[in-house]
Parts: sequence; structure tokens; C-alpha cells
Amino acid sequence: MGSMSEALSQVLIPLAAFIGIAFALLQWFLVSKVRISTGNDHRIGDRLIEEDDQEVGIDSHEAVAKCAEIQNAISVGATSFLFTQYKYLGVFTVVFAVVIFLFLGSVNSFSTKSQTCIYNKSEQCKPALANALFTTIAFLLGALTSVLSGFLGMKIATYANARTTLEARKGVGKAFVTAFRSGAVMGFLLAANGLLVLYISINVFKLYYGDDWEGLYESITGYGLGGSSMALFGRVGGGIYTKAADVGADLVGKIEQNIPEDDPRNPAVIADNVGDNVGDIAGMGSDLFGSYAESSCAALFVASISSFGINHDFSAMSYPLIISAMGIVVCLITTLFATDFFEVKSVSEIEPSLKRQLLISTVLMTAGIAIVTFVALPTKFTIFDFGDQKIVKNWHIFFCVSIGLWAGLAIGYTTEYYTSNAYSPVRDVADSCRTGAATNVIFGLALGYNSVILPIFSIAIAIYVSFSLAAMYGVAVAALGMLSTISTGLAIDAYGPISDNAGGIAEMAGMSRTIRERTDALDAAGNTTAAIGKGFAIGSAALVSLALFGAFASRAEIKTVDVLTPKVFIGLIVGAMLPYWFSAMTMKSVGKAALKMVEEVRRQFNTIPGLMEGTGKPDYATCVKISTDASLREMIPPGALVILSPLIAGTFFGVETLAGLLAGALVSGVQVAISASNTGGAWDNAKKYIEAGVSDHAKSLGPKGSDAHKAAVIGDTIGDPLKDTSGPSLNILIKLMAVESLVFAPFFAAHGGLLFKWF
Repeated sequence: MGSMSEALSQVLIPLAAFIGIAFALLQWFLVSKVRISTGNDHRIGDRLIEEDDQEVGIDSHEAVAKCAEIQNAISVGATSFLFTQYKYLGVFTVVFAVVIFLFLGSVNSFSTKSQTCIYNKSEQCKPALANALFTTIAFLLGALTSVLSGFLGMKIATYANARTTLEARKGVGKAFVTAFRSGAVMGFLLAANGLLVLYISINVFKLYYGDDWEGLYESITGYGLGGSSMALFGRVGGGIYTKAADVGADLVGKIEQNIPEDDPRNPAVIADNVGDNVGDIAGMGSDLFGSYAESSCAALFVASISSFGINHDFSAMSYPLIISAMGIVVCLITTLFATDFFEVKSVSEIEPSLKRQLLISTVLMTAGIAIVTFVALPTKFTIFDFGDQKIVKNWHIFFCVSIGLWAGLAIGYTTEYYTSNAYSPVRDVADSCRTGAATNVIFGLALGYNSVILPIFSIAIAIYVSFSLAAMYGVAVAALGMLSTISTGLAIDAYGPISDNAGGIAEMAGMSRTIRERTDALDAAGNTTAAIGKGFAIGSAALVSLALFGAFASRAEIKTVDVLTPKVFIGLIVGAMLPYWFSAMTMKSVGKAALKMVEEVRRQFNTIPGLMEGTGKPDYATCVKISTDASLREMIPPGALVILSPLIAGTFFGVETLAGLLAGALVSGVQVAISASNTGGAWDNAKKYIEAGVSDHAKSLGPKGSDAHKAAVIGDTIGDPLKDTSGPSLNILIKLMAVESLVFAPFFAAHGGLLFKWF
């Protein structure tokens, strides 16, 4: 038969989560063994200073003390920004929780009587009021877990950046392992926490719901909504913060004053380093947690109205959770390949080692999926398919999950090809800098549009196969397959900002050139892996949104979405416009904040005596304040756009228009997001290619400060908001609108379409 006992699945899921948490804490412990001492504690200082003693630019103890001081400034900046941001988000969360409760409670005018089940008409289900209450609780839990994921990731990143710098003195391998372990802490904590909270919520909700699994899993969808709404503000706020500082620091520092990127004389440099942590680490963590929570919720919801839910088969029902549990174990083994089995000895081995992580985790996970599928699922069962029940075999599901997993790998490798300076696309962009910034921009845009083609085909094939085999459940588990190796994906993604910060600290502490070269090599590889992480996030968002869209259509009882009806078509065309409107808001926000930053940095260079000579001290705090204020103020309009669009469409125009809106946003959002992320990544690495000057071709374009280099910096500056603010935030736009529509579907189905009812 092949379905494992309920007791076994009840043990295995939390066990995997605890293993993940324990592994994360072990990595944290190993990172903490690198000591950061202050200048007067010579005993620890001596232990750190090995072969590169004579190379360190200034007295070693001073350099170490300086590292500790800079790390502290970055950590304090990042923590205070996140606390301020979470205060705003706390208010939003409470207000939105009330909205969810009132909207869903009003479906049956707040009655406490049991109601007839939606899908199983012969049964009685719990009242709509209970669903309203439990959905609200799930929303709050999702929001809390999302915030926690981002915050913990940021904490370990700011803890590890200076440690990576100090390890770079012993060699590039040591520094690589420190940065990678720190990324792994975030990856495993996030995956394990997400799984554990979801598992506990389901079991606690079950105490009330009992046999009403339809209501139970419908209310669990609030968990995904909570995760994603926090991620949206984290991504947008963090993205605006980091890019305002980055653009300001680059324009004045590199182009006008001709000083290096992380020069301590540049007032915006601390804000820039803080930004990497709040945008790329805290924002990314919340973002991928949101994807994970939503794909799990979509799969659980569709399963609950299929034979698993009707027959109350708990282990088959928990299949999405068991896949994630298996993913934690697989990623744990994969991580050991980077940190313990193979040692990185030279700069050229960094990128292959990170790419190997993706491949190893994918191959191992394919085997893991096979085991889970044949153990947890019965050989034959039925899946809900828009009103019908489709007969599916367990090996069909194996193919659905696997194709999602391998499509993720294909997207990762395509992204890498288009954004790494080891291949011709980025080198062509670098080459185009010879004739100035304009040609650089033209080449970069073309590269971004080109880079959309293969990921879209990968997503299309994944959707076609999984949908044909197992309807919407197939699409939901394909998204889960893509996210099953999330721990590894996040580890290589968080590695990027950590090594970027490590390079900045080395520059600011006045370390020697050798150390700078090592941290630069770590950073260049990190740029590519960050692009791969964004590719994953966008690809999984497309699949997750489609699965949520299917769940929404089922819940709102829409049999078909007919594009030829005016109701649907207006939704479609407006939905396709939303990613552009959203990008316009976020790009302009970065522009406005960067404008203030540039003026402030110029003012300091002009008015602080001895700043250029290194005798005056820059005022870092003002720049940090500019970034903080701008991001908190500017994250509200784009957030409101995303959250209000489905509510307005569903309430006033009805579920068909809303279905069109979701389809339009999904189709256009994915394309805009991929091209924006890859264009920005390519421009950044073209600039790094010229700066590093490794090949003869790169040397002919350099050195730093040459005209070609300045053109590359301009391209990179334009690409910054594309790759770190607009691009990555768009995947949250498409997911959040879909999950919100699913959560509010009962209300829209009961009371939606007010305008069409009046006219």
C-alpha cells in the first residue's frame, strides 16, 4: 500500500526540524570560535595573527581593534533599523489581522452555528467565525516567524562579517568556510523554524477542528499570508535602504572623489554595509520563508479537499511537510561538502564549490523525494481538480516534485551564466564600457531581456508536466520541490552579503592588499550566488502563485477563467500593469533617497576639514539616518498597492476579475523580475571584472578610475535598484496577491462584485 503510519510522520517531521536547528547552532558555535579582540587584549590577538603578520598594512592589533569597531557600528545600525521597521510592521500586522477577522467573520454574518461543508455537502463543518479566528491566528504566526527568520539571519551576518575578514589573513579557504557556515546558520534556522511552526499550528488547530479538515487547512493558509506580507515590507524597505546608501556612496566616492568603494573617508559607507544586511539578508530570509510557507499552504489546502482529506489520511496529507523535512536532512549532508569534505584552497575554487552545492543538493534530494513519495503516499488516490476528482498514482507526484526541483537548478544555472563574469554575456557588457556608459546600459538591458527566455521555458515545462499529472496539487508540490533545498539555497545566498561586508571591513580597517584581493574574490562569487538566489526566489514564486491561484479558483468556485469575457480581460490587463506600477514606485523611491544621500556626502566632503586627507572624521550617523527615514517612509505606498489591489478587485469587481488580475500580475511580474535582477547582477559583475583585471582583456579596460571603469560604475549604479529593490520585491508581489486572494476567497465568493451587482 505504501502509506506510513500517522505516528511515524508525527515523529519524523519535528525531528527533522530539531536536527536543522541543532545543526544551525553548531555552525554558529564554529563561527564564534574566531575571536574578535580589542587592541589591548594581546593574548587573543596573537593567536589570530599567523602567516600574514608582516603583510597587514598597519599594526595588527590596531587592525583587529578597528575590525571589531566597524563590525559593531554595522551591527548597531542594522539592529536599530530593523527594530524601527518592526514597530511600523507591528501596527500594520494588528490592523490587517483585524481586517482578516472582520472580512472572514462577515461571510456568514458572524454566526456561531455549524455550516454545510463547501466540498463535501453531506457533512457539517465548523462555523465561518471559527475560520476567521483561526486564519487570523495563523496570519500572526506566519508574520512572527517571517520577522524572526529575517532578524536571526541579520544577526548572524553582522556577527560573521568581521570574522570572515580576520580569517582571510590565514588564507582564502578559511574565510570562505566562515562566510559559508554563517550563511548556513540562516538557511537551516529558517527552514527548520518554518517547518516546526507550521507543524505545531496544524496539530494545535486540529484539537478544535477534529474531523473538519477542510476548515482546518483553509485557516492554515493565513500562515502563508503572514509570512509574505512581512517579506514584502522587509524586501522593499531593506532594498530602498541599501540602494540609497550604495548609489550615494558610489556616485560621490568613486566617480567624483575617485576613492575606493569602501573607503572609510566616505560618509555613506557604514550605511551601505548596514544596507547589505537589512536588504539582502533580512529581506531575502523573509522572502524565501514566505515562498516556503505559501507553497506548503497551497499544497495542504488542495490535498484537504482531495481523497487525503476526505479519508483523513494524516501522513499522506502531511506529504508537503515530510518533503521539507527530507530537504533539511539532504541540505545538511550537502553543506558538509563545502565545509568539511572538500577544502577551498585557491580563489578559482570558490565559485565551483558554491555551484557544486546546488548540484549535490538537487541530486540527493531527487533520491530523497523518491523515498518520501513511495513511503508516505498510497499507490493510488484522487486529487481535487476544479470540481472533479482526478485519479493519480504516487509516482506521478514523484515526477511533479522532481521536475520543480530540477527546474530550480536550471533557473539557477541560467542565472549564473548571465550574471557571472566567467562567461561571455557579462564580458560583452564589460567590453561595451570602452565607448562609455550609454553602450554599457544598452548591452546590459539586452542581456536582462535575453536571460528571461530559458527560465520561462523551465517554468513552463514544470507547470505543464505537473499540471497534467496531478492538477493544481502537482503545481503546488513542484513549487515545494524547487524550495525543498531552501537551506542550501539560502546558505549560498547569505554568503554573498557576508563576504561583501568582509571586504568593506578589510578596506576600512586598512588591511593589506592581499587580504582585499581575497575578500574581493569571495565577494565576486557571492554576487553570482546572490543572483542565483534571486532566480530561485522568482522561479518558485511563479509556481507558488499558480498553485495559490488554483486553490483560490477552487475556493471561490470558479470553474473556468474565460479571457474573452470583459470582466476577466480588464482584470488581466490591469494585473499585467501592476508590476510596472510597483517597479516605478520602488525605483523612484531609491532615486529620491539616493539624491539626498549624494547631497549629504558631497556636503561632508566640502565642509568637513581634512576629510579627504584622512585627518577629519566623516559623520556616518547622518547617512544612516537618511537611509532609515527614506526606506520606512517609502516602503508604505508600494506595500499598500500590493495589499489593496486584490481586496479592491475582489470586493468591487468580483472573483472573475480578480482571477484575471492574478493571472496578469503573475505573467508580467515574472518576466520583469527576472530581467531586472539579471541586468543588475550583470552590470555589477562587469564592473568587478574590470576592477579585478585578471585577464588581458580586463586589463585593457582598467584600471580603477579609467573611463571604461567609470562607465561600468554608472551601469552598476543603475542596476543596483533593479537587482536589489524592484526585481526581488516583484516575486513577493505575485505571491502575496495570490495568497491574499485565497485567504479572502470565502468573503469574495459570498459578497464580492459589488459594482457589477449594482449595474
